[in-house]
Amino acid sequence: MIFFLLQFGYSNLILILIVIGVFSFFLGKFIKHKSLYPFMPFRYDFRKRRNTYKRVLSLLNEINAKVIIETGTSREGLRGAKSNGAATIVYGKWAKLNDAHLHSVDISEKSIRVAKQEVEKQNLSSNVTLHLNDSVDFLNKFEGKVDFLYLDSYDYTNDKAQQLLSQKHHLAEFIAIEDKLHQNSIVLIDDCDLEGGGKGKLVIEYMIEKNWNIDMENYQVLLLHEKFSS
Repeated sequence: MIFFLLQFGYSNLILILIVIGVFSFFLGKFIKHKSLYPFMPFRYDFRKRRNTYKRVLSLLNEINAKVIIETGTSREGLRGAKSNGAATIVYGKWAKLNDAHLHSVDISEKSIRVAKQEVEKQNLSSNVTLHLNDSVDFLNKFEGKVDFLYLDSYDYTNDKAQQLLSQKHHLAEFIAIEDKLHQNSIVLIDDCDLEGGGKGKLVIEYMIEKNWNIDMENYQVLLLHEKFSS
């Protein structure tokens, strides 16, 4: 009888430990999950970009943005929320809800082709235009003022030479569009918290010299002009 009770107790203890372990696992997953709900369905995890995205979405509302430019088109739609941020869909949806327009430019024909399928799937075609072009050339020729500039083009790798090329490219992008920005324009740069300074190293240094201030600095860096007034 005593042996039976001990065995019954051990079984319950093991069961309790298993339940606690499973609960802890899913609690940890929930805590790490960074959604943009209710703007985006809860299941999409934007992880290291969530906080800067939330801040940008709030600022877009404040300035009543109408023209958005993204360099480097999202390749995976919302499936890439955690990996690449799915910015084309996120800001395309905001544009649709606020009578604005997103121009997304990429030099990769494949990226544009896949992105087009995702844009159509999300019913955003009326508010998102995809451009197959070199981003610097596109920005140089762009006409009109830009309310929000999102820089995320030239891939950044572990190769030092590639890193410098990426940094120089992002600086060239900003310089190409600089005269079309205004004091209330918003600039967000992706992939900054990486070895070697990330994509934004040179352009951020340049912008600070030009009286832009860092508003948020995480994996992405968000900058506003010192004269910004919402």
